[in-house]
Amino acid sequence: MKKLYTGGTFDILHYGHLKFLKQCRLISDKVIVSLNKDFFIEKYKGIKPIMSYKERYDSLSHCQYVDEIIENKYDSDSKKLIEEIMPDIIAIGTDWAGKDYYCQMGFTQEWLDEKEIVLVYLPYGDTGISSTEIKRRIKKCY
Repeated sequence: MKKLYTGGTFDILHYGHLKFLKQCRLISDKVIVSLNKDFFIEKYKGIKPIMSYKERYDSLSHCQYVDEIIENKYDSDSKKLIEEIMPDIIAIGTDWAGKDYYCQMGFTQEWLDEKEIVLVYLPYGDTGISSTEIKRRIKKCY
């Protein structure tokens, strides 16, 4: 059974998230989502999420492509959580292309190779929709 790990905020769950999670399902047997805590989001992004952790968790729990949701209990040190899960695949959105994902997550390509974990970029950012864009539209209209 191929296990896939992905993580994120998933604030205002939208089509871009769903497209990404569907791609995760297509390349694995089990999709595990690490969900960021509210205080970590505020610390990392500088703003509070619109939806609480519980609301985001509940929204994701209704997604047919997600098998398990876990709390990102180590915040910016995702390496510890990944070591506990030991997935075959780590999936990230194409919106991360060109960014230093390894530094952000606290591991290297050599570490992934040693653990026999494959890092893949899957479509997300090409939908033209994001939580930030939804927030912008709401502000514009109201």
